[in-house]
Amino acid sequence: MPDDYAFRVPARANVRLCELDPQANGGLSREQAAAALAPRLTELSELQEQLFGAGQHALLVVLQGRDASGKDGVIRRVLSSFSPQGMQVTAFGVPTAEELAHDFLWREHRAVPRLHMVGVFNRSHYEGVLVERVHELVPKHVWERRYSQINAFEELLIAANTIVVKFFLHVSRDEQLRRLHDRENDPLKAWKVSAADWRERERWDDYEKAYEDALSACSTADAPWYVVPADHKWFRDLAVGDALVNAMRPYRDAWRATLLEMSRQRRAENEAIEQ
Repeated sequence: MPDDYAFRVPARANVRLCELDPQANGGLSREQAAAALAPRLTELSELQEQLFGAGQHALLVVLQGRDASGKDGVIRRVLSSFSPQGMQVTAFGVPTAEELAHDFLWREHRAVPRLHMVGVFNRSHYEGVLVERVHELVPKHVWERRYSQINAFEELLIAANTIVVKFFLHVSRDEQLRRLHDRENDPLKAWKVSAADWRERERWDDYEKAYEDALSACSTADAPWYVVPADHKWFRDLAVGDALVNAMRPYRDAWRATLLEMSRQRRAENEAIEQ
């Protein structure tokens, strides 16, 4: 089995999504992927508990992708391994009048997780170089400046001890179409598909270029983008779970050392009271 299931975008890379297969499965079957995911979900739960207890870091998970690429599915099937007491999910839709009256990063900055916590962005500050670019809601000279502003924003979060991990769920045009039709034909899910979803498909190539530019300009050593093959939901989930475990593991020893010291101090306090 491969060590990495998602493609980590190198800093200053020139991303071409047509060269990355959305149907990739790492050579695994559905059953093998499920078996590989299970211990990673257990480890994610343990790592989150240590992150929460130590209180030295926060974790920000950014989920981007086209309609029906699986953002909600990842939250349900992978991020549900995190305790809800230590996680907050924020979905960013069409900006409100209040949000439009501030800078384009204002609403996301308000939602970043505090220390101890995991924050999940379902869509994010990248909408400012995706939707707003494709629909020409702001002029080119405005959205072009936003790449460096996003990088500075994420650099600020990292300096404040936030671990930043970003996932682009890479779904093919045919698979997206199939999923949209499946939703339309399901009486309990048809509400999820709007006319806007079909209109956005007409701008597929424009979005492709916008995503490529965002991935290329804003993947850094400390805040990397991961391109996740998303045509197979079971492989998508494994790729995200594996990347998250790998992102959190380097902090594990420090968290454990802090927790051991906290436990030693607590025991000493309790013994003093008992005496």
